[in-house]
Amino acid sequence: MYFSAAFVLAALPFLATAVPITETPSARSGVAIPIAKRSFLHHADGSVNTELLQRKVRGSVAKIRRGFEIYERNTGKVHPSARNLKKRATSGSDPLTDDDAELWYGTISVGTPAKQYTVDFDTGSSDLFLPGSSCGSTCSGHTLYTPSSSSTSKDLKKTFTLKYGDGSSVTGEQYTDTVSIAGLTATGQTLGSAKTYSTGFESSEFPADGLLGMAFESLSDYSANPLFQSLIAAGQVASSTFGFKFASSGSELFLGGVNSALYTGSFTTVPVTTAAYWQTTFDEITVKGKSVVSSTAAIIDTGTTQIVGSTAGIKALYAQISGAKADSSLGDGLYSIPCSFSTPISVTLGGTAFTVDPSTFNLGPVSTGSSTCVGGAAADDDIADEFWILGDVFLQNVYTKFDVGNQQIGFANLA
Repeated sequence: MYFSAAFVLAALPFLATAVPITETPSARSGVAIPIAKRSFLHHADGSVNTELLQRKVRGSVAKIRRGFEIYERNTGKVHPSARNLKKRATSGSDPLTDDDAELWYGTISVGTPAKQYTVDFDTGSSDLFLPGSSCGSTCSGHTLYTPSSSSTSKDLKKTFTLKYGDGSSVTGEQYTDTVSIAGLTATGQTLGSAKTYSTGFESSEFPADGLLGMAFESLSDYSANPLFQSLIAAGQVASSTFGFKFASSGSELFLGGVNSALYTGSFTTVPVTTAAYWQTTFDEITVKGKSVVSSTAAIIDTGTTQIVGSTAGIKALYAQISGAKADSSLGDGLYSIPCSFSTPISVTLGGTAFTVDPSTFNLGPVSTGSSTCVGGAAADDDIADEFWILGDVFLQNVYTKFDVGNQQIGFANLA
């Protein structure tokens, strides 16, 4: 997922078969990487920046669309969830600066000698890029990647362009280099050295230096293994899984397994339906025990803030929340709810209902001192009923296990 002021393996070599787990003396049973959250969704007074939030919804959907295009280019097949999508409007914009109002970031090191960078961990994309040494003023304040300073850097003589809905782009040169995270090392990892950054990546708005995609290879604009898949291939981890906990404190990315101290009970496991995004199918969404949305494809995306769904589905959800309404003053697709909201909402996956806590569904007041708040689900008519996006509003309520080798996702209750 890409920031703007939360975002694969098909006909290409399948990781699950082409990159088996190989136990080596260097394989690690799992390492934890503390991650920090930075949110730009609120004004200084604590009220929700609804203009930003609305544009972010469009940006998240635009990111998914871009991924569908890359998937088709890489595999020669139309992604199943893209077959009946509505055509994109010819007007309007999805500013890059609004594509990642909330990000979860941590530290990696790149090059020889190693240099540290912060990156946003995004399960809605597959590539790693950093601001390059020739990047312009928008990279000021970031740690720059200088290929000539690394003895292990190799120029692939290939450019890359990451396009956004408003015509903005991130462009640069592709390299391979040594990349390490929490002591796990991938040599010859493909990454992008950006020559241009959108203003949305300025350090005042985007504290991470770059972005690290954690989806499958068939979503890679570089047509290359994402970093975690490279770690698997190098025998650096003993398990092809990684786990995420998102919370106000104690957030963590765990590579090469899961952290059993952070969840309770057993995992409910669901299959990845198409190895591109981390996509599965939810059974239903209920409000106060009443089913409002039936079985639908769902993309699990750490780079999206809200739960994003079809116009009809989101309308049905809010119809069961007393006092909720579509509020034109907030923007298209956004709903207001009473700040006293306490309605139980749950998402059922694999037969298990996971509750969305009201405190995560309530994004905050529409203005200082208001008794009206912004709801954590948003509508986007472009996606019709093809798929929903389960972003941070849902993910903050569960421990999530992403299993690359077996192409499945597990959910468990937080400890």
